[in-house]
Amino acid sequence: MQLSHEETQFERKTFPITIICDHIYFQQNIGSIFRISEAFGVEAIFFLGKDIPLTPRKINKTSRSTHLRVPYTVVETELEIKEYLLANKYEIIALEIAHNSEALQKVSIERNKKIALLIGSEISGVSESLLEIAHQVVHIDMFGANSSMNVAQAASICLYEITNQLLQLK
Repeated sequence: MQLSHEETQFERKTFPITIICDHIYFQQNIGSIFRISEAFGVEAIFFLGKDIPLTPRKINKTSRSTHLRVPYTVVETELEIKEYLLANKYEIIALEIAHNSEALQKVSIERNKKIALLIGSEISGVSESLLEIAHQVVHIDMFGANSSMNVAQAASICLYEITNQLLQLK
């Protein structure tokens, strides 16, 4: 028999993970990112860019009200987000297919380290400028003819791997 949300036995946790959304503008993706962030116990989300469409009515369709439970901030410039991440000593992990990226399962997570997960725009991915400050660049191995997937789906897979490793460190 299927359980209701109230009947599940999942332990509520918050992990030291912040998601940085590099110029993500599609409202369905924004809503989905809120939803997966809440599901995986993400501390906060930063939206990088100008005029991010955070209209609650449209986002609520995919977020299912999780946008009310996950703290978020809009930052307009890359310089501002870079300074914040570096000053606060985040382990910066970029999710991107790049010349130096490694398979996601090789990501290295340290105990008691704050993690910033950089995810990129639906059109151009993570910017070169942000890739330059990443400590690790990871990609998801794919086996079809396509070399990309939806940003929210990719973030889900990545968060599963990172939170799984964090749970094993405890």
